[in-house]
Amino acid sequence: MADYQRHVDLSTLFQTMQAEAAEDVQEFPLLSSLLTSTLLQADDLASALGLLLARHLALESVEVDTWYEQISRLYRRYPALVKAAEQDLLCQLQANAAIKNHYTPLLYFAGFHALQCHRLAHHFWHHHGQPMALYIQSRILQKFSVDVHPAAQIGVRIFMDHAVGIVIGETAVIEDDVTLFQGVTLGGTGKASGDRHPKIRQGAFIGCGAQILGNIEVGPRAKVGAGAVVVKSVAAGDTVLGPVAKPYKN
Repeated sequence: MADYQRHVDLSTLFQTMQAEAAEDVQEFPLLSSLLTSTLLQADDLASALGLLLARHLALESVEVDTWYEQISRLYRRYPALVKAAEQDLLCQLQANAAIKNHYTPLLYFAGFHALQCHRLAHHFWHHHGQPMALYIQSRILQKFSVDVHPAAQIGVRIFMDHAVGIVIGETAVIEDDVTLFQGVTLGGTGKASGDRHPKIRQGAFIGCGAQILGNIEVGPRAKVGAGAVVVKSVAAGDTVLGPVAKPYKN
């Protein structure tokens, strides 16, 4: 992905999405209902995203409108939530050659949806809404097989590629521009309380199935290979590979 670069104009991004959706409605009528309700009838990115997340968070269809109103109020009052979503979209659109149009991540990427739901849960967690936060956490797990504690701190331009099986603990910190592939665990080591989860610094890359355990640091731009088990801090720019398991002795 590092060698690919798509130019994205954030000021016209949503209009570009709508133009693409309008063309696809004509060519693929079975997609008309989805593309019309989520993109063509939406006023802006916040409106479209709010509806998509409302559909994920509602237990029954009759709750969708209520969830949409709740999310819309949050987006109006806390525009940083929308700004973060824009940055998460940009990181994928600018550097992922597999994406063939501009609306695909918004509509279809489970990692993007899980991350935006987490941003809502994190907001509630810190604004006297822990029951709401825990409910959203449970819905993220049910819908996307992604389990992120609402208290976990996550920056912007985060790319959760494929997303399935990602687990992020309560005191974990993920800074900006981090990539996480499927099956990654940012977990503890059994410590019951306190600061017990990893800190992933800016620009780090975590390969699929990697297990990073304990209150350790993966430094800026460091890379953790697929399947690695990491129990010690990784210096900035370093690459680590392989498990740390030792032979079993009777």
